Parts: sequence; C-alpha cells; structure tokens
Amino acid sequence: MIRFLQFSDPDFDALFQQILERAETVPAGVEQTVSDIIADVRQRGDQALFDYTARFDRLSLNTESLEVSRAEIDQALTQVDPEALEALRLAAERIAAFHSKQKEETWLSDDEPDLQLGQMVTPLDRVGIYVPGGKATYPSSVLMNAVPAKVAGVGEIIMVVPMPDGEVNPYVLAAADLAGVDRIFKVGGAQAVAALAYGTATVPRVDKITGPGNIYVATAKRMVFGRVDIDMIAGPSEILVINDGSGNPAHIAADLLSQAEHDELASSILITTDADFGQKVQAAIETQLAQLSRAAIARQSIDNYGAIILALDLEAAAAFSNRIAPEHLELAVDEPFELLKQIRHAGAVFLGHHTPEAAGDYLAGPNHTLPTGGTARFFSPLGTEDFVKKSSLISLTQAGLDRLGPAVVTIAELEGLDAHAKSVSIRLKDKSKA
Repeated sequence: MIRFLQFSDPDFDALFQQILERAETVPAGVEQTVSDIIADVRQRGDQALFDYTARFDRLSLNTESLEVSRAEIDQALTQVDPEALEALRLAAERIAAFHSKQKEETWLSDDEPDLQLGQMVTPLDRVGIYVPGGKATYPSSVLMNAVPAKVAGVGEIIMVVPMPDGEVNPYVLAAADLAGVDRIFKVGGAQAVAALAYGTATVPRVDKITGPGNIYVATAKRMVFGRVDIDMIAGPSEILVINDGSGNPAHIAADLLSQAEHDELASSILITTDADFGQKVQAAIETQLAQLSRAAIARQSIDNYGAIILALDLEAAAAFSNRIAPEHLELAVDEPFELLKQIRHAGAVFLGHHTPEAAGDYLAGPNHTLPTGGTARFFSPLGTEDFVKKSSLISLTQAGLDRLGPAVVTIAELEGLDAHAKSVSIRLKDKSKA
C-alpha cells in the first residue's frame, strides 16, 4: 500500500532521498557493455547491427531488410483502427500548432549606426529519434519527437525502433508516417544509438539524438554526447500532485497510477493539506490497482516509490515541490493559478481538477518529453529550440572599428594575445595611413 508520510516524521528525509535517488546508480557492467557495443558498431558498422539484432531481438536482418520499406508502412496503416488514426492525426496537428509558437527567427539589430549584431537561427540537417520497443510501445513519443523537429525545419528525420521477433506496433509506424519521419530502421538498444552517432554504410550519421529508452540506451546517449547532441538523459517517470482537499479522490488516485504503470521505478507522490482526503486517495488506489492490466508494475512502483504526504499548508507543499522539481506537477486545488505563482521548478504543470496529466501526454499540444530526476531545475521540455542551432552575426563598419577597436586591443594585450591585438591595430593603423 502507498505509504502515508508527514514532513515532521523523523525518517522523512531519509525515506524520500531513497525515492529521489532510485535511478541514479547504473547497474554494474552496463557502462562497459555499452562502451563495447559502441566500439563494435564503429568498427564493423552494419554487420554489428545485424549481429546484435539477431542476439537481442531474435531478428535476422541484412542490408535490404534493415530499413522499414514503404510497403511495410502501408501494410501497417491497413492494420490501424480508423478512429485511433484520427486521434493520432489530431494529436499531431495540436503538437505542431503548439510548437510553431516556439519558433525563433534570425534577427539583426540596428541599435548602433556603425555596428550590426544579430543571430542566425538554422535547423539541424539530420536528427535521430529513438523509439522504445520493450515493455510498451508509444506512438505518442514518435509524435512528440518528430513533429517539433519537422516544425523546426530539420532536413531529415531518422527513426530507430527495435522490432523483437520482427514485430512492431503498427501505430508506431502510422505515427511516424503522420509526423513526416523520412527513414526508419529496425534496430534498438545501444547499438542503434551508436549507429546514429557514428553512422554505418546504411544508417546515416545524425546531428542530434532524442527520445527515451532503457538504461542501455540512456547510457549510450550519455557516452556519444559531444560526438552528437542529445536531448536529455531521461529517468523513470514521476508525478507530484498538490491538493487542498478539494476535488475527487478517485481522480487523484487515477492520476497517480497513470505514472505508476509506466515502470517499476516510476514515482507517484501526493501532497495534501487534508488527511481525510489523503486516506480516501489511498483507498481508491487500492481499488483501481486491481483493475489495471499492468497491475504488477504499478503495484511495485506505488509500494516502493509512492507516497501521500500531509502538509500544513499549500505554501509548504509548493516549497517541497520546488525542492524536488518534478517531471509532472498537478495543481489539483481550487485556485491553481494562484498556487502557480509559488512554483519555480517543474517539467510541465497541469492546473485544476479537469487537467489530468494524461492530457499532456497525448494531445494537449506541449511536449511530453520532460526533464526527470530533479533536472527540471535546469532543463526544459523538448521543443523546436532543440532542433535548431544559432550563429552569432557581427558586422562592423570602419567607424565602428575605430570606435571599439582600441578597447579590443587593450583587452587582447591584457591577456597576452599579441596576434589578437594586432589583427585590430593593423586595421586602425592602415586606416590612419590612408
């Protein structure tokens, strides 16, 4: 049963630290295994992909079958429910509409008559999207990664997805088709990340890798960072709900379980100022758990990393939320926008009793790829800004160089960089001779 806690409990900090650090330790051997796989893919390319896919996914591939064909995508489209396809199309449209508001444009300033400064914004040439194929398949993750890249103007979108025993959820391929993914490869794991980062004869090298995966995928992304960019190192899912005793306890229980069913390391926390409400949520969780298809996963998550915390007031609840910087934060209170003023750190905030976290997971519009493990203190949700790069623009006239050049020379000489200083002073001297 989900535990009931108070901030004043003598062992509260120790218990909660266990929850916060639940995924920080990489199991022994993972880093060496991933390092070996990356080195092997760099050396043997496609053949390494074929060998690892046969070993881990029981799927025999060759150069011709490594990439998903147009015929395979069309076949998948015949297997999807029309109503579900329409829901995915609606989600894609809403995600595109939201992310189009994030787009940044190239700009030049005219603040100074003898100097122009600006910023050039250009999309990445090619990005890679990792889509999990393990315990659950997520067409929504395809949309959340590919649509913003398309909106940002990325030249080519490459998707990798493991297909154990040759099977893939047809909705994953349908979502990729809706989102405008250009090429799809039937590989997963650390070997897929390595292929995207370094390229093989068949899989093109990308500029950035986004998307969630297991510990091997996350470790591989961390290891190839610098060779390519990555979005973030995603940890287990988490939700924090702040409640003032208002609303329906069954609704809050359902929201907590919506994260618990992701995996055994997911964390679901309720902070409430009403002990009776918390007890009702506790009971509702037990009732609803028995009805879930993924009950065993949710049970382990709730028992090990779930908690209902009794707070004296909403101010204390908000302060604790800021301390842990949750991935998903629900403000299930009567005045959510008032409480929002006290929130500083969260991946996504869901305001009011009619805004379940699942609405954001699928088609509200904002991205569901969010910082976890407290990294919302400094990371942001995935967005169009993740798929562009920026170049500074500088243009001096002769008058501008005359005005600013002497100070440049002074600073360069201060740092002992004579050539830097001369590159400016030589121009000033040439001008004085003219």
